[in-house]
Amino acid sequence: MKKNLLLILIIPFLVGGCKVSYGFTSGSIDYDVLKTIQIHDFQNQALEVYAPLTQQFNEDMRDFFTRNTKLNFTNVNPDIEFEGEIIRWDFAPLDVKEDAFAAQTRLTMSVRVRYRNNKQPEKDKEETFTAYRDFDASSLVSEAQDRLIPQLNKEIIDQIFNSTLSDW
Repeated sequence: MKKNLLLILIIPFLVGGCKVSYGFTSGSIDYDVLKTIQIHDFQNQALEVYAPLTQQFNEDMRDFFTRNTKLNFTNVNPDIEFEGEIIRWDFAPLDVKEDAFAAQTRLTMSVRVRYRNNKQPEKDKEETFTAYRDFDASSLVSEAQDRLIPQLNKEIIDQIFNSTLSDW
């Protein structure tokens, strides 16, 4: 009886101490080869410019690579480099109703990225990444932009990482 009680008390601690973790960060980076990174400022070259977007995108991009890789930032001879520009930030009406007013609006963001791998130049690439979000057309555009910037940035930065460093 005492053995059974002891097992009942010990098993939750043993099971609770075990942890299986799956993650898609850090990709397939060979840290023996790649040690440093430089992320140049992405400029906003979209026809419509929303001032907070550029700074927020650059901060989010650097923060993502800081949190999800072991790469060290440098401005001198980096192993890998990212540069590019925001080339699209626009709105389009969706679900036009009988009265010719849209029920939804789509905000679309595109970023052109040039990735240079100075250790493995065959992996260099240039690519454009796009994300969009729909919002109620009766919402204020400025509020929708502020609310959607983090979501669009996250999706595009995930796409950039997966395309360049995770070898999916």
